Amino acid sequence: MRVLIVEDEPMLADGIARGLRNQGMAVDIAGDGQDGLGKAAVYDYDVIVLDRDLPRVHGDDVCRELVERRNAARILMLTASGTLDDRVNGLALGADDYLSKPFALRELVARIQALSRRVARARPPVLRREDLELDTAAREVRRAGTRIDLGRKEFGVLEVLLESEGRVVSAEELLERVWDENVDPFSNVVRVIIMTLRRKLGDPSPIETVKGVGYRIP
Repeated sequence: MRVLIVEDEPMLADGIARGLRNQGMAVDIAGDGQDGLGKAAVYDYDVIVLDRDLPRVHGDDVCRELVERRNAARILMLTASGTLDDRVNGLALGADDYLSKPFALRELVARIQALSRRVARARPPVLRREDLELDTAAREVRRAGTRIDLGRKEFGVLEVLLESEGRVVSAEELLERVWDENVDPFSNVVRVIIMTLRRKLGDPSPIETVKGVGYRIP
């Protein structure tokens, strides 16, 4: 899952980003509304965490612009004010959810995960293929009933492959969805993660390479 945090308080933005990355999410940060709109136009995000009181372009205007662009990302608005009128106004602008500051990171993570399941068509909380299953909420992977410990990027790549339901996924798409904007697009990180995934998942490998195209779990 890829998330954009649009927040002008650096310490808060960095804290949220660390917490979300610990949950295996790829996270980018924008420090103002204009930067947020720019990144949302370039990258495909599953969820945008949007502070309402932003410099350069106000959060309300960012939300309105994203809705007008028909951006596919779900929008979770943050605000220091938690009055009913503020919540209603935020949702009326097109936001999908609303969270008042201060908030618990666990709640933010839960809301982001819930919103991500509403992107495109709904997906089940547990993804399965033959004897392989991935529980997105518990962040657990099992094969033939045996639990397999995966790193964050390994989990993210496996999640994308499983939810693609047999479709071939290119290395470029995996970079886009599992890593953030700081990754080197010319690196071999995807190939390395696929190798470690195959080793951990055991034989026969559920991951198939389609030469010159990408990877899939048929």
